[in-house]
Amino acid sequence: MSHHAGSEAVEHAITSRRAIRAFLPDPVDSALVRRLIEVAAQAPSGTNMQPWKLRVIGPKTRERLETALIAALDSPDFPAEEEYRYYPQTFREPYLSRRRKVGWDLYGLLGVTKGDVAGMKRQSAANLRFFGAPVALMLTVDRDLEIGSWLDLGMFVQSLLIAAQGNGLQSCPQAIFARFHPVVRRELEIPESEVVVCGIAIGRADPDAPQNGLVPEREPVESFTTWLD
Repeated sequence: MSHHAGSEAVEHAITSRRAIRAFLPDPVDSALVRRLIEVAAQAPSGTNMQPWKLRVIGPKTRERLETALIAALDSPDFPAEEEYRYYPQTFREPYLSRRRKVGWDLYGLLGVTKGDVAGMKRQSAANLRFFGAPVALMLTVDRDLEIGSWLDLGMFVQSLLIAAQGNGLQSCPQAIFARFHPVVRRELEIPESEVVVCGIAIGRADPDAPQNGLVPEREPVESFTTWLD
């Protein structure tokens, strides 16, 4: 492969990757999953700390986990709140508009209208079931590490998503599991010394699912880049 073809393949893997919210049940070979993780582990980290921790969730554990998660979703007493703040407590512009647009674009594709509590709950349930993906992963980081290690974890996640895309697989990074961390911690036997950060679903996208048609808008380079002499 020429250098140019190689760079095109990398660019394509990055630019074609989107969050997929409905997967085909076709299994993914476990050797390929291991290879994707090996590739992702080449991600940079400060002083080579490699702070990411990953659990690959097999069928028995997954069935137990998903049952417990849906029970928590159905419980009015369950306090769905992450241990870390992913989002600001109060959204302001321009972030508020971007968030609202992608949210309503997704719900529009799903036929969920404003105030449709049942529809929104249905989507949360699908999210907690890894959108039916054959590969279900959970990411944690040690509680006593600092923000740099969280940046390292983000680079590991992106590397994993791009590696999957380059191998003809699609993915979805999922923040929802952090809000259900007591259930995830119990069912996956995660020690208190680790923070539940996110899940990742990997598989092949269902081409007939309307929600997979969502293409979020990206800001032009000029809107966030300052060119200094």
